[in-house]
Amino acid sequence: MAVRRVVCERKALKGLIRVSLTIVGDVIEEAKITGDFFLYPEDALWLLEEKLKGVRADVDSIRRVLEETFRDLNITTAGCSVEDFVLAMKCALEGV
Repeated sequence: MAVRRVVCERKALKGLIRVSLTIVGDVIEEAKITGDFFLYPEDALWLLEEKLKGVRADVDSIRRVLEETFRDLNITTAGCSVEDFVLAMKCALEGV
């Protein structure tokens, strides 16, 4: 089964979002999200990464997981939105 590692950086209004994905076949095996942004609650970033494991590596599936997780955990950010994270993931998937 093919293994791909993709990375993308996206500038949000206030901060940089860097996404690193390991994709096996068409499923995300590992997701790392780093950058100079702020999320609350503090463990939200780790939880986002965990929720992405096992998700199909397509924008619609990723968007659904991110939107649900932001809503369910009541995640707040300063200067970036769930859409910025979705666009960073899309950028990584497309190799842009």
